Amino acid sequence: MAQHVGKRSEIKGKQRMTETLFEYVALGGIVMVPIMLCAVLALAIIMERLWNLRRKRWFEADLLETLEHLLHERKLPEATTLCKRHDSLMTRLILVALLNADRSRWEIKELIEDQGRQEAPALERYLTALGTIASIAPFLGLLGTVLGFLRVFEVLSEQSGNTNAVMLSAGIHNALITTAAGLCVAIPTLVAYNYFARRAEGLILESERISLRLLNILKR
Repeated sequence: MAQHVGKRSEIKGKQRMTETLFEYVALGGIVMVPIMLCAVLALAIIMERLWNLRRKRWFEADLLETLEHLLHERKLPEATTLCKRHDSLMTRLILVALLNADRSRWEIKELIEDQGRQEAPALERYLTALGTIASIAPFLGLLGTVLGFLRVFEVLSEQSGNTNAVMLSAGIHNALITTAAGLCVAIPTLVAYNYFARRAEGLILESERISLRLLNILKR
């Protein structure tokens, strides 16, 4: 019995939270619509980047070990075929070294770094949108607050001296909802943007480091 009561209380609590959220959205006014759209878009981008920037998608330890073995054995055609078969950031950089094995170490290093720069846009996909959301969300919130204060002052002017503190505080409360909402969207979005930017840079640098390590084996 107590367990069933607890479950009902939990369900009611969740329903109340949902109702409160919708109430805040309604009280915030029309500006809450673009803020909520920004929140949904930011969440979608964050989930996509978390999935696509996971390390094991770009680096396969077993594959790297096999490539090192093939290079030690001077089996370049087999290593080239393996890289083409397992397409990833790491193998594309290694493939540059393999296809230009007849060039000098310095030239191959330059080609690897150039390929790394070409790979950057794919790793930084949607980060511009994420940064834009982090930038505009607080301003949308501020816009909503300004519009809310304008409505408050308009109502106050129509009351002609009959205004009470409760009405005034309620109007200010509603006006500040959009500022809070904008900041709630902007802060985690900015954190995610910085994390993914560093993550993308780290993946490229690690790929270049691995490629140069294999280059040293290749040029022994």
